[in-house]
Order: sequence, then structure tokens, then C-alpha cells
Amino acid sequence: MHLLNTLYVNTQDSYLRLDNDTLRVLVDEETRLRVPLHHLQAVVCFGRVGVSLPLMHRLAEEAVALVLLDENGRFKARLEGATAGNVLLRRAQHSQSLNPVFVLDFARACVAGKVRNSRQVLLRGARPESVTSISPTPQ
Repeated sequence: MHLLNTLYVNTQDSYLRLDNDTLRVLVDEETRLRVPLHHLQAVVCFGRVGVSLPLMHRLAEEAVALVLLDENGRFKARLEGATAGNVLLRRAQHSQSLNPVFVLDFARACVAGKVRNSRQVLLRGARPESVTSISPTPQ
């Protein structure tokens, strides 16, 4: 599995453009950063950040989300390309969310899993460390 990154752009009056297969960040017409598109999962822009139309199209084609927030981080918009999924599965999941018995059982299972995992983490952290002493070798 390949982990992808999220690029956060919070420098005001920045401009993002497409440069072949690379996203380029410009500030005062000077290139500040280049990021290959295949490394990105999302681009999050805070405030006054411009984005070229060719870059928007390419992000959508590559299924890289573009999120626009105001200077304070309030959501403004999200651009995302076509997504694959099973509509019937989503409908079934939504209808199950209206079933109070299922919701309660599901919530109990989630909480039990969280408690079990937290217990394992605490037990792992409480194990005595195997202490290895490193003595200097005689010269």
C-alpha cells in the first residue's frame, strides 16, 4: 500500500499551477515548492490561494481532492473527481443507520474494540524494557 500525502497551502496570495505532472506553488511569481501529483491524495488551501483551471482538471482526473477553506479554516468547497462505489451498498448502509437495534449493537462493538485496543497499548507500554548494557570495548 502506498501512503499518499496532503499538501496544505496557507501562504496568502499563493498560486498553484500544473507543470507537466507536478503541482507548482508560486508566491510572488517565484516557485516555492514542486510536488509530483502521484504523491498527493489531497490539496487543502487556506484563504487567498489561487488555483489554475488546468490544475483543477488534472486533480479531478487523478482523484486528488482539492479543498478550499477560508483563512480561519472554515469549509468553503471541495472538488473531487469521479468516485467508484456501489450505490446499492451505500443505500443499504444508510437504511441500516435508521435501525436502532443495529446502531446500538454497532456502537457497542466499536466501543468494545476501542477499549480492547487501549488495553493492549497500555499493557505493551507497561512491559519491562529489556535492558542491554553496552560496555566500551577495550582498545
